[in-house]
Amino acid sequence: MTKKIHGYASGNVETVISVEDVDKQAGALRNKNLTVKDLDKLTNYSPHLSIDNLKAGYGEMEILHDIDLRVGDGQSLCLIGPNGAGKSTILHSIFGFTRIFSGDIRIDGEKITNLTPSEKLKDSGIAYILQDNSVFPDMTVEENLMMGGYLLEKTSDAKVAVEEVLSEYNRLGQRRNNKASSLSGGERRLLEIARSLIMNPKVLLVDEPSIGLEPRFINMVFEILGDLQNNQGKTILMVEQNAKKGLEFCDIGYVIVSGELVLADEGSKLLESPEVGRLFLGG
Repeated sequence: MTKKIHGYASGNVETVISVEDVDKQAGALRNKNLTVKDLDKLTNYSPHLSIDNLKAGYGEMEILHDIDLRVGDGQSLCLIGPNGAGKSTILHSIFGFTRIFSGDIRIDGEKITNLTPSEKLKDSGIAYILQDNSVFPDMTVEENLMMGGYLLEKTSDAKVAVEEVLSEYNRLGQRRNNKASSLSGGERRLLEIARSLIMNPKVLLVDEPSIGLEPRFINMVFEILGDLQNNQGKTILMVEQNAKKGLEFCDIGYVIVSGELVLADEGSKLLESPEVGRLFLGG
């Protein structure tokens, strides 16, 4: 008699699959006919953020091997794959946290590969929402939000932006003078997202938005991200441990294995794939 265990994301499976087997079986999903034109097509041939033949990593270690990526203005893209596949490294590379060995990163065709994180936030409109708890616990909600405007030339501009955010997210507005340490996990995640909006970015890099959250807060976070995409026109590129939730949310899905892109399609179509479901969606 087999014993059910929890799968990669949610649901149950009958068989234990090692990390090595997941890598091997996920690699077998590779679409050998996948081209950059196919990636462009997923953006309606109008990419806002693009990556070409990117090799990147940390120190002397190359993690990403000739990665191509396309996401359109106001679209969302979810990166899924085995643990350690390089998904977060893609976000790190876009924002300037890795060593780029070769390849290019562009916004609307303009090369931004070697810009610093500050330049990418201020000049290219790219904000990064870390997967780790990045709020300042001893600062108030308002003070945390002010930190999001540290690159603005005038403090008064940051204060105006903070007031707009507090007005938009009443949950934070009611707690503006509370220390961040007093917030629930979901409220801290909301604060992290809200802080990233102070500079009014066009692109949001979101690393594991649901990690460590209760289901009711997960739904809240995805509703907020949906509003940012659908009503404010933000472009969202996310890594999400709950692959089913991420693909349900996003327009486009990429499967990353061992630092390479092996599969790309509409998020809804990847959800329908039996092999993607078996490996990443819990059976």
